[in-house]
Amino acid sequence: MKKLLLGLAVTTLFTAPAFAALKVGDTAPDFSATASLGGKEFNFKLNEALKKGPAVVYFYPSAYTGGCDLEAHTFAENAAKFDAAGATIIGVSADNMERLNQFAADPNFCAGKFPIASDESLKIAQSYNLETTPAKTGAKDVRGVEIGHGFIERVTFVVGKDHKIVAVMSSKQDKLSPDQHVEKSLEMVQKMKMASK
Repeated sequence: MKKLLLGLAVTTLFTAPAFAALKVGDTAPDFSATASLGGKEFNFKLNEALKKGPAVVYFYPSAYTGGCDLEAHTFAENAAKFDAAGATIIGVSADNMERLNQFAADPNFCAGKFPIASDESLKIAQSYNLETTPAKTGAKDVRGVEIGHGFIERVTFVVGKDHKIVAVMSSKQDKLSPDQHVEKSLEMVQKMKMASK
């Protein structure tokens, strides 16, 4: 009987998905990272942001790629609404700071409206149980510039002041488009604001 149970446990281990993003109710891992706001670098700390209100931590594959460009542009367009709800937005990718400084200041994308952080080591993504893929040789962004880094799957977490995850949006699991990540996270932080009144 013990061998049967052990065999079932081992089989379950190998058939479970290799990566499953953290879920609602989990504690969001704290992190600090070098980030850019409008092309100016600073040290972003999640625990500091959460003292002010909820945080929308959104992971994306790469700056200057179609879906990521749309997502950043949509967050920038709605930044004032997130501010009004008391929420901080932080984008996280494996881009280096040179790429992020350009993207953060680009008026077509982040437009200096919210910060984006570098996770070149992929440690932050791994702490959130996100799937990462290695750099693809010759992969280029929409400007024709070689990307040169791995990709993090597109997942957005809404984190409450208590560090608990209150919502998770995944392009893979939920089949959401990049701009829907923005819409759904905005709805959630607005509901949280209303509930706190």
